[in-house]
Amino acid sequence: MERLLLRLLWVSSFASIPFVFKRKNLLMYLTVFFAKGVLSSSIDSIFIKSKRIEYPVRPYPKIFDTNILYDLLFYPLLSVLWVRSTYNTKPSVTILRSLYFSVPMSIAQWILEKKTNLFKWKSWSILHTFVSINFTLFTIRGFVGLLKEWTKENKPAAKQKSTGILSRLNDVFANVLPTNSSKRIDFEIENKEAVKV
Repeated sequence: MERLLLRLLWVSSFASIPFVFKRKNLLMYLTVFFAKGVLSSSIDSIFIKSKRIEYPVRPYPKIFDTNILYDLLFYPLLSVLWVRSTYNTKPSVTILRSLYFSVPMSIAQWILEKKTNLFKWKSWSILHTFVSINFTLFTIRGFVGLLKEWTKENKPAAKQKSTGILSRLNDVFANVLPTNSSKRIDFEIENKEAVKV
């Protein structure tokens, strides 16, 4: 039963990758994916070592204490969807949409903990799951907010840089041609035309 559920999760997660990652903002989505993987596996390791939770049935149990399917694939994919759905929303809408992710996931984990050996909770409850999911969601969303502000600040600089290159090209030609020459080439960058006098 547990192995079948894990296989289904593997297949569905890999099948969803082309639909989750869009070409627009692909670099940001990949950053979110890997950041969430690091965050989830780090937090999971802390709780496993403190013996609050455990994963009796998991992929590669001799190598990993955590369930790498959840931490490095499933949760990161959900985080990319979360960022896509809240990228341009107001804080109140972002908080509301977080419940669309955290509530179903908390209930699903609670049911699976009761019915299967995928999760075993020790000194843990559905409330802990709800809080930890929201913590990671808002941590990633805050990280994306910082990236968004950083890219906004650097966009004008990029435009100025490109304009500066054209200006330098104009200066180079101005310096190469003799100043007393009867012919002068004037590069008009904005009109993108060369006028011969």
